[in-house]
Amino acid sequence: MPSRTLPNFTSKEVDANKTTECCWVTIGSEVYDVTDFVDAHPGGGDLILQYGGKDVGAIMKNEIEHLHSESAYEILNDNLIGFVAADPVLKTAVDSDRPQDILPLPPNQAGAQELRINGAADHVPTERAYETTSMASEAHLCRETNAAEDYRKHGFLKLDEPLLMQVWNSGFSKDFYLKEVHRARQYNGDGSAPLFGNFLEPLSKTAWWVVPIVWLPWVSLGSWLAYGGIPSVFQFAAYWCTGLCLWSLVEYGLHRGLFHIDKYLPDNRVGITAHFLLHGIHHFLPMDKYRLVMPPTLFVVLAAPFWKLAHTVFYWDWYVATAVFCGGIFGYVCYDCTHYFLHHKKYVSNRHRLFRANFALRIPTAYHRALRSYHIAHHYTDSGNGFGVTSRFWDRVFGTELPMSVPKPIQAS
Repeated sequence: MPSRTLPNFTSKEVDANKTTECCWVTIGSEVYDVTDFVDAHPGGGDLILQYGGKDVGAIMKNEIEHLHSESAYEILNDNLIGFVAADPVLKTAVDSDRPQDILPLPPNQAGAQELRINGAADHVPTERAYETTSMASEAHLCRETNAAEDYRKHGFLKLDEPLLMQVWNSGFSKDFYLKEVHRARQYNGDGSAPLFGNFLEPLSKTAWWVVPIVWLPWVSLGSWLAYGGIPSVFQFAAYWCTGLCLWSLVEYGLHRGLFHIDKYLPDNRVGITAHFLLHGIHHFLPMDKYRLVMPPTLFVVLAAPFWKLAHTVFYWDWYVATAVFCGGIFGYVCYDCTHYFLHHKKYVSNRHRLFRANFALRIPTAYHRALRSYHIAHHYTDSGNGFGVTSRFWDRVFGTELPMSVPKPIQAS
């Protein structure tokens, strides 16, 4: 099952959760679980409990009470658990010939139009979609997909049938393919959506922990061999860290120059299918936890040229070249694990006293939260920018950094 699917709640269900054991609040139709933050709230837990089960949108913007910072909204975003369907929305859905257009929230375009006609539009978010993704917010990455309805509406891929051969035999134009592959879906069956549909299927799935288990022993062995041929530990550390830093550039280059060659993608079945295998499937199913890290078989193919490159650039010393290469592979391991956790793990819970007491723990969690917001924005706002995963440094250098203030929406949802 997908790791995050967002259910719908009734107003009564939300109102019932307003205690220290379970406290929910809403902003518009979005429901947030703030139980872990009750004890840590700077204004005291009683203030949160006072608004338990209620909409806190107005109070969070109230300058007299206390205007909340962007960090407060980021914490809320990490605790989004679902949507509340107000009574006018429920009534419209019950009376509708196509209730699936309205529920589960957020509604699709037809559902939003029906809510406006019935005067219930004020009870759902007014959203606008971004041009390159046709999505409006992070919540769209987690919204359950009705496979049959999605195929009927968009005519792209059937989620319950092997995807690869559908792409190969589809005859999609490049423009249509790129538009649809960047519109995220959620597979609701067991495990992951089928890619090959045969004995090759296991090769397309990789749990995150496989990456460090497979590659760290080789990194350790290579580093030990390299260290034995370099005169001093300081020189070894310098070369090894050089490889680590070079990886960040390789990470950016691969993501931008190989995975996102949308403009230069050949408009034929070979190019489109290769794109789907390399990276398109990740944007199509971004919350599929078994297709977030690179399968070892694929990484061997991609790593071989970099082994050759390292030994070509540092041709004068095999040990130096190996140290640089091992530092780079360690960087890759960090990248893949980071990518997984950006999609599937939150920062340390506020309920842990150590988190509140130890400032040293606040730095990595704040950094993780910022990285997560940045990478998720790459998925739902602009897939043509924001290529850095472990850092946005090279995005700044090459002018592809995503603005993290509220960007201008492009097209009506």
